[in-house]
Amino acid sequence: MDPGPTSRSVLFGFLLLVSLILHVSCNLVFPVIHKFQGRRGQWSLSELKAHDARRHGRNLLSVSSSAVDLELGGNGHHSETALYFTKLGIGSPSKDYYVQVDTGSDILWVNCIECANCPKKSDIGVKLTLYDPKDSSTSQSITCDQDFCTSQPDGQFPGCKPELLCPYNVSYGDGSWTAGYFVKDVIEFDKVSGSHQTSVTNGSIVFGCGAKQSGQLGNSSDGALDGILGFGQANSSMISQLAAAGKVKKQFVHCLDNVNGGGIFAIGEVVETKLKLNMTPLVPKSAHYNVVMEAIEVGGVVVDLPSDTFDSGDKEGTIIDSGTTLAYLPQVVFEPVMKMILSKQPLLKLHTVEDQFTCFQYSENVDDGFPVVKFYFNNSVSLSVYPHEYLFQLKEYVWCSGWQSSGMKTKDGSSMTLLGDLVLSNKLVFYDLENQSIGWIDYNCSSSIKVRDDSSGAIYYVDAHNISSASGLLIGRRLLTFLLFVICMLLQISI
Repeated sequence: MDPGPTSRSVLFGFLLLVSLILHVSCNLVFPVIHKFQGRRGQWSLSELKAHDARRHGRNLLSVSSSAVDLELGGNGHHSETALYFTKLGIGSPSKDYYVQVDTGSDILWVNCIECANCPKKSDIGVKLTLYDPKDSSTSQSITCDQDFCTSQPDGQFPGCKPELLCPYNVSYGDGSWTAGYFVKDVIEFDKVSGSHQTSVTNGSIVFGCGAKQSGQLGNSSDGALDGILGFGQANSSMISQLAAAGKVKKQFVHCLDNVNGGGIFAIGEVVETKLKLNMTPLVPKSAHYNVVMEAIEVGGVVVDLPSDTFDSGDKEGTIIDSGTTLAYLPQVVFEPVMKMILSKQPLLKLHTVEDQFTCFQYSENVDDGFPVVKFYFNNSVSLSVYPHEYLFQLKEYVWCSGWQSSGMKTKDGSSMTLLGDLVLSNKLVFYDLENQSIGWIDYNCSSSIKVRDDSSGAIYYVDAHNISSASGLLIGRRLLTFLLFVICMLLQISI
C-alpha cells in the first residue's frame, strides 16, 4: 500500500532527523560518564572491602616517543563499578581486553583460554575475552632462562628450569590469587598524535597469562574484567618497560571522575598545571607509591595524634593507590577523625552495616553539614577530601562513611594508611617517577589536560573518556541505523 503525501512527509522528516543524529554522533567527543549499573544493582559493602583487600597482597613495548592515552571506564562508587578500567588490544589479529588500572600492583595479566574458573561474563557492561596464545601469530613464550624471568623482584620460582614456561603467582589479602605464566605479544593502544587526536600504535610487551584464579577473581561476574594493568614501579610494570625501552619518560597522570565517570589516564609529562601542582617526594626504595604524611585536619582543626603515627618506612606510612576503592586509616587515626567528623551532627542516629560501615540517615546537603578532611604531606603539600567524596549514599537519605579502620596490613602485620579512589577521585594526580615525586590538584576530570610530546616538544590536549558511554552510544547508533534501514525498505526509497 502506497502511503499518502502527509505520511510520506512525516516519515521523511523522521528519516532526516535520524540521519542527522547518526551524522552528529559520528563526530562527538564523548565525555567520560560512569553511571552504568550492573545486573545486581550495587556492590555489597563487604564485597567492596574484599575488593580492596584483594588488590594488596603482593618485554619491551616498541612505540614512537609520544604520550600515550589510555581510555578509562568505570567509577569509584560502591553502587556501580567501584573500579576504573581501560581497554587494550592484544595479539595478532588484535582482540580487545578490559583491565583494571591499578597503581598498587606491577604486572599486566589477563585471563587465558585454559582457565576453567575464570569469569565468562561481566555485569559492568563489557565483553570478556580469554586470551589464547595459539590464536595469535605474534605470541611468544617466556621461559625460565630468559632475563625477564630471572630478574623478577621475588626471584625465580623454585624448580623453574630453562625449558619450562616462566610462571607468575600473585596472592591477595582476601585469600584470592592469580597464577599462570608469562608470554610476550603485540599490544595495541593509542598514542597522542595531536590535540584531541590519537592514532593506534603497537609493540610487544611481556605480560601474565592467567591460567588459574581463586576467590573473587574467579567465576563471579560481579565487577569482572579480563585482568589487571599494574602501574607500579617494578621493572615488570608497563610504565617501567616503556621507560626501559627509551620510548617514554617514566611519568604518568590520572584523573578519576567520580562525578560523571571514567576520566583521564595518560603516560607523559603534564604541563597545563605545572605551576599549580605541588609535588611531595616518594619514600625511597618503597615497593609502592609511599609518601610521608605529617598531619590531618578535620574542619580546619588539627587532629591530635602521637608523633610516630605516620612512620614513613615501607612497612608503615601512607600509600597512594588507584586500585583501592576506599581509604584506610590506622585505628589511632580513624577513631579521632570519625569522632571529629560526626561531632558536627551530634543528633545523628548511627548504625553499622555489615559489621564495618558507619551509616546514618541524612536528608540535607552533606557538603553543608559535614567538614572537609585535609591531609598534609612533606614539602607543604596538602590534599582535601570533601564530604560528598568520603560519604557515599547507600540508598535515599542513607549515607555511609568511606573511611575505614586499617584492616589492610603489610605482610608482617604493620598498619598502613592507604588512600584509594575515595581520596584520589576528582583530582589530577601526576606521578613523576623520573624525579621520584607525586603531586595533585582538584580538577574537572571530564575536561582535558595538556601533555608534552617528548620527541617534538609539542604540547597536546588529551581528552577525558568513558568506555561504557561510548559503547552505549555505538549501540544506539546501530539501533537507529537498523530502524532507518527498515523504514527505508517500507517506503521503498533510497537515502
